[in-house]
Amino acid sequence: MKPEDFDYISKMLKDKSGLVLTRDKSYLLESRLMPLARKRGFKGLDDLIGQLRRRDLALEKEITEAMTTNESFFFRDSKPFDQFRQVVLPNLIKTRASRRSFRIWCAAASSGQEPYSLGMILKEESARLAGWRHEIVGTDLSTEILRKARAGLYSQFEVQRGMPMQLLVKYFKKKDDMWEIDPAIRAMVQFKEWNLLEDLRPLGQFDVVYCRNVLIYFDQPTKAHVLEAISKQMTDDGVLYLGGAETVLGVSSAFKPIPGQRGVYAVARPHEMKSLGEGG
Repeated sequence: MKPEDFDYISKMLKDKSGLVLTRDKSYLLESRLMPLARKRGFKGLDDLIGQLRRRDLALEKEITEAMTTNESFFFRDSKPFDQFRQVVLPNLIKTRASRRSFRIWCAAASSGQEPYSLGMILKEESARLAGWRHEIVGTDLSTEILRKARAGLYSQFEVQRGMPMQLLVKYFKKKDDMWEIDPAIRAMVQFKEWNLLEDLRPLGQFDVVYCRNVLIYFDQPTKAHVLEAISKQMTDDGVLYLGGAETVLGVSSAFKPIPGQRGVYAVARPHEMKSLGEGG
């Protein structure tokens, strides 16, 4: 791929999705875009890029989706789900007792495993949540991956990755060579097409946000922008989950680490900033 073509596509990707690609990732760009070029009927990448330079908005979206990593599996890394069930959920039940409701947002929900994992946890805790209203919102910028998420159909390989056997038996049924999640769990999750770089206010306010393994693809200014925007959509005592390789430290003052809880952060409101700064 010509350097100028790489620069053109990488700038478009950053503008559209926040994804940062360096020159050493040109092989990744080519491997992801060649299938798209064939699907579109182009002879090769040169023709695809030529069409892209004509500001083909549909092609821009297809390229952005092709370059977005959609790696996901049920109860990924387990600890963020164990911590939610053992610490955050009991706290929500205590602090939200007057309104008996809470909302959870899974940003970059991919093919749905993360929000459905949370749905199964809430279903398992249904006795404690009798009379409560809870909502799980899963967002992603990919139309195609959200179609898969809404369908709730997963391969044998997908349900084997992280899924406890007792939950597979309880909440899935075999459908041909796939596994279909229980309609009751599927109904607990509302999927929406959304880009983290866009205005998040229409999504409403959340008590818990999972934004895991997303920030690693952004540069520092974009990370700071996204974290600030997310914080504004959270309750004052809201909880944010990031991926194991991600942190807010040195990136944003919108959140503060929760002591003893790796990868879990509390909202830091403006009136708290000074004291946080003085503390370290």
